[in-house]
Amino acid sequence: MMGKTSVELLIFDLDGTLIESKWDIAASVNFTLAELGLSQRPIEEIFGFVGDGVKQLLRLSVGDNSRVTFEEALRVFRRQYLTHCLDRTTFYTGIGEMLTHFTDKRKAVATNKSIEYTNAILQGLGGNHFQCIVGGDQGFGLKPEPGMLLHVMEQLNVPKDQVVLVGDSTNDINGGHNAGIRVCAVGYGMGNRAKMEACRPDWWVERPEQLMELFI
Repeated sequence: MMGKTSVELLIFDLDGTLIESKWDIAASVNFTLAELGLSQRPIEEIFGFVGDGVKQLLRLSVGDNSRVTFEEALRVFRRQYLTHCLDRTTFYTGIGEMLTHFTDKRKAVATNKSIEYTNAILQGLGGNHFQCIVGGDQGFGLKPEPGMLLHVMEQLNVPKDQVVLVGDSTNDINGGHNAGIRVCAVGYGMGNRAKMEACRPDWWVERPEQLMELFI
């Protein structure tokens, strides 16, 4: 058994890592499509569009040949999702226990999700665990760009060798490595496992509680 790795800061992705949110996202996308007179999409297909921010989510959902503009789609989606982003969204089982276990560590959220939705969800579920929360529309770029991760480390003044990013996608693994930090991939989220393995994360966990066994 390898010894635990010492870390000062844990940075978490949001969707598919901390929260099971895909049902509410998909429902709001399909509501948007119906409202705009477009065909709804299979839920599983929408799940595959999640992870690159709301602009890409709506572009893919609406489709290239649509007469609907992104601005129209966003207006409907934003109103619907802000009202319904906590209908079925919860922390994954084990997340609360894990966050409490790491009470003495600095913790942050770095997500490609817009900060408005991120704050609404974390306030609803209990976001007081995090000292820094950064969203995809705050000017630092989207993962796998390293900007938001570098911003978090700067804000919390923690050296790279004391930081681990926890995430469920290739954007997280590549983003962490682009920022010069180690990454723990989670196998329970929305990411494609084979593609994630190809990005060579530093650790894998299948349940959030396993983070407690890896880091000290």
